[in-house]
Amino acid sequence: MRVGLVIYGSLDTLSGGYLYDRKLVEYLRSQGDSVEIVSLPVTSYAGAFAQNASRTIRQKLTSLKVDILLQDELNHPSLFLLNGWLRPRVNYPLIGIVHHLRSSENHPGYLRSFYQAVERRYLKSLDGFVFNSQSTRRAVAALAQSNRPFVVATPGGDALDGPRIADENHAHSQEIKIVNNDTRLEIIFVGNLIMRKGLHTLFAALRNIPNGTWRLRVVGRTDLDPGYTHRCRELASQYGLFGKVEFLGALKDSALVQLYQSSHLLVVPSTFEGFGIVYLEAMRWGVVPVASSAGGAVEIIRNGENGWLVKPGDVGGLAGVLEKALHNPEMLNTLSQAARIRYADLPTWAETADTIRQFLIDQI
Repeated sequence: MRVGLVIYGSLDTLSGGYLYDRKLVEYLRSQGDSVEIVSLPVTSYAGAFAQNASRTIRQKLTSLKVDILLQDELNHPSLFLLNGWLRPRVNYPLIGIVHHLRSSENHPGYLRSFYQAVERRYLKSLDGFVFNSQSTRRAVAALAQSNRPFVVATPGGDALDGPRIADENHAHSQEIKIVNNDTRLEIIFVGNLIMRKGLHTLFAALRNIPNGTWRLRVVGRTDLDPGYTHRCRELASQYGLFGKVEFLGALKDSALVQLYQSSHLLVVPSTFEGFGIVYLEAMRWGVVPVASSAGGAVEIIRNGENGWLVKPGDVGGLAGVLEKALHNPEMLNTLSQAARIRYADLPTWAETADTIRQFLIDQI
């Protein structure tokens, strides 16, 4: 099978969506398929509109020798008009890989309506879909009302190399340190520093948690939105969190695994997640996830059973969860073990990619 894949920039970009694409490409190539990457220049949302009329991009896509063309839905502003021009000129089907819709994020009403109109036109230009969650599938169905073929392929959680935990009954919360007759939580936030990920919400919640009872380590790129990164550092200072919060930047896989293995809670209170691969990765090592109730995280996390779900922006609710974890180590231990069991029930990346591959073969 000859496959094309349209993305922005480099396939090695650090994000859950790019990881999904990268794992799929690796698997397809391992099965003897050829994959040609079509990299579009990274630009602003508005700037991407001009790419619809780019002769260079049009020539590249019409000259592709492929059986099927995948398009990461992130590229929709560059393709929502171009696809209409392209379809009668090529023989291969256009399949969108949809991680989450931009219009599902928290935007002012007028802007959200604009994003909906652009994404709706893009989605209607496709011949089929690869979804990372049922939540994403429902969002696309509601927006585009499409009856095109699709597959829901849940991400794997085994991308990080690391040793297995020998004792299946072991959970990290059994090792919570005692500080001044109280427990100390080791909390991590893993995600690029952009507003949607909700680090500011976590900071606001932590200001209500007693000093000396927790430590937060923040992992993620800081260069995607320098203004937001600066705001987060200012909030840490304003809330008196410096000395308790460490900004580690992006980490290599081995360092991230070590961090998971020494943490109790992963807290990423996003306003929306199409799925949330980091939650699943944390559950692999018994780290209890605290996630947003908006989006695909609800498909892997059962509130109060193997993690916690909070409403987007709910500072009080998040603070309550942190207090509960802090003062109930036995409950945290139970959730930790349940998280590992839930992780084991979900597919590996190889299984996910094979599901997608079989779907693609059926579309040719």
